[in-house]
Amino acid sequence: MDEQTRNAIESLLGYTFKDPGLLRRAFTHASLVESRVESNERMEFLGDAVLGMVVCEAIYHRYPEMLEGEMTKIKSLAVSRQTCAAIAKQLGLGRFLSIGKGMMNGEQPASLSAAALESVIAAIFLDGGFEPARAFLLRELSTLIDRAAASNHQHNFKSFLQQHSQQNVELGEGKTPIYLVLDEQGPDHSKCFKVAVELGGRRFAPAWGQSKKR
Repeated sequence: MDEQTRNAIESLLGYTFKDPGLLRRAFTHASLVESRVESNERMEFLGDAVLGMVVCEAIYHRYPEMLEGEMTKIKSLAVSRQTCAAIAKQLGLGRFLSIGKGMMNGEQPASLSAAALESVIAAIFLDGGFEPARAFLLRELSTLIDRAAASNHQHNFKSFLQQHSQQNVELGEGKTPIYLVLDEQGPDHSKCFKVAVELGGRRFAPAWGQSKKR
């Protein structure tokens, strides 16, 4: 890999490698080398694990009231091969992949792009540690994680509102939602509750529901 190519990749990744050999290995497909150990397959294995760790940590901290099953659904979307392939395509990583001549006919399979991204994740992790890899992944995945959570927010009202409020710095110190039960009516077996939320010093219009959650 020449210096110009390396600079182009580092510019896309937002990371400068101390060991360029790691970057070269990350873009070396098994079809180009005599031994698969010399390809990016081992890095793909490691990168997949780092990806999973970063995504799980992000979901855990962003949605403190989300249950394990719901967290798993978001993770499965964020770490899927389709997602990895889409990010790799968006970054244009596929054009830097070194592959054997027998694989150069036609459009590059999405699986190759996904593998390239996972290998790049491993390369950053091996070269600079967890934090640079984490920063790179969150830059690429934060919006997707939030979108996945939002699409399921019908089942996670409080988590969705809390995550939204934490991202709006203009709310200042009072950015954690506070839920207030203002009134309740009806017999014990069939009560209705009047609930309001306070956020950033502002109380929003209350509503009645057959349960506090509703």
